[in-house]
Amino acid sequence: MDFQNFSKLAKVARGEIPAEMVFRGGKVVNVFTGEIIETSVAVTNGTIVGIGDQYVGETEIDLAGKYLCPGFIDGHIHLESTMVTPAELVEQAVKCGTTTYIVDPHEAANVSGADGIDYILHETENVPANVFVMMPSCVPSLPFEDNGCIFDAAEMKNYINNPRVLGLGEVMDYVGTVTAAPMMVEKLALFDGMPKDGHAPGLSGNELNAYVLAGITNDHECSNFDEVMEKRRLGMHIHIREGSAARNLEPIVRGILQTKQDISGFSFCTDDKHIEDIHTEGHIDHCIRKAIACGMQPVDAIRMATIHTAEHYHLHHRLGAIAPGLQADFVALDDLETVAVSRVFHKGVDVSSFHAQPKLPMDSPLRQTVHSLPVQPEQLNLSVGESCAVIRVIPNEIITGHKTAKLPQENGLFAADSTYSKIAVVERHHNTGKVGVGAVSGFNIRGGAIASTVAHDSHNLSVIGDNDADMLLAIEHLRDIGGGYTLVENGKILHTVPLPIMGLMSDAGFDTVQAELSAMIAKAHEMGVPEGVSPLTLLSFLALPVIPALRITPRGLFDVEQMKFIGE
Repeated sequence: MDFQNFSKLAKVARGEIPAEMVFRGGKVVNVFTGEIIETSVAVTNGTIVGIGDQYVGETEIDLAGKYLCPGFIDGHIHLESTMVTPAELVEQAVKCGTTTYIVDPHEAANVSGADGIDYILHETENVPANVFVMMPSCVPSLPFEDNGCIFDAAEMKNYINNPRVLGLGEVMDYVGTVTAAPMMVEKLALFDGMPKDGHAPGLSGNELNAYVLAGITNDHECSNFDEVMEKRRLGMHIHIREGSAARNLEPIVRGILQTKQDISGFSFCTDDKHIEDIHTEGHIDHCIRKAIACGMQPVDAIRMATIHTAEHYHLHHRLGAIAPGLQADFVALDDLETVAVSRVFHKGVDVSSFHAQPKLPMDSPLRQTVHSLPVQPEQLNLSVGESCAVIRVIPNEIITGHKTAKLPQENGLFAADSTYSKIAVVERHHNTGKVGVGAVSGFNIRGGAIASTVAHDSHNLSVIGDNDADMLLAIEHLRDIGGGYTLVENGKILHTVPLPIMGLMSDAGFDTVQAELSAMIAKAHEMGVPEGVSPLTLLSFLALPVIPALRITPRGLFDVEQMKFIGE
């Protein structure tokens, strides 16, 4: 509540003076009672001061029978994963009704440390939305990772009193957490009593108990309903994730409905979603729509996109509902079932036409972050025997399988084909020359290669293909342009999305990025990548050694379940 202006606001609430604006003729979605009420909403100084048709406004907005619901909240998002600047992501997602973002900037921190976090904060300081930050907890994600920077508890203390910092970002190092590693305990203690985001795919039993004991309050990595229920029974809030590669919403929502679970412990998040997917299917509005299609009541789905998330992050005194004293963040819907967004308001102001402007100077060090030695052809060689470990792609998931297979070979070296692709990860921060090589099944690319400097969370240079020549060409091209995505076919570079900001983001504009991404993704599927596999997003996750079961790093194949490298 704005108590500096409370006297004025109270006069408006009492009806003694007009409100600055009154939203009339709408059907207000009440997330407290589940009712839909035809009434008016009075707003002054960007704050809701009263509900009811008795109010008079200096400006009156006719909603013409539209549904008025609270602005949507993304409970966990990495802005960097959209591939556009943070402000431009807000420009696109706010049109979908998302007015609040709970951001974990650990991608930027893994490349550029505190400078990366400061960039995220600065870029979102004056956007027409609420952008809050969770301090990255695992930079690097595991101690052995070859990332760009280390971000420890001492550096976190510089941000602890920032009003936009809500707590500790996703705790991926579950081993360090459950074994009470001193460096992790220091971070956990620093945010005692504040929300702590979880990242615990498959964690169960005693280890999960120890993880929750550490104060971890939520998780967004559940991919099946049994995992959801084990975590809910221990009090964890569940962010239901629907991103570009990880699409977990349908099985979780159907489980909630079938078992008649109390929905108060659930909310929505996108985690990692490319701008192209936001453009084509939506943002949190897509989550609501999909939940309704699964059989959930529209108001319940809206609750999960608003008040539940606000309550979990201790924001319910400001956001998440339409009630006196809360910020006037609204979404006007033409239709409740299809979540057809008509207009979006932030602090009472229509923000549907917001246009972001690039801010990062061309000479910024954040544009010079690819520092890798040239890769020699022999560095892509992989010796094979009768049985080799293979990363198995699982459609619509970012978790992978760990299989063993007899790989195709020539002269004792792995020879990729349409069944088994070759993957390599090149260290790109410190010119170490490290290159890890492995095999992948289920990606199925033919006649070329795709490469990227987006490789969670250390963001080294990853490449996957069916021949070494195209893989080497893709690697060299990304080294030349300072990072991004590129697709090569039969010795020709067909599509490239430069990502000059930390090798993660572009400020070339949404239309440019989206058009090239769409063409690249379509071409990747034409080259054999199956439907249900998001080629760019999946590639960016195959190097993340905190998600089961088998991953690839610049040091080689890593067994996440055993927490050791293959061959150790």
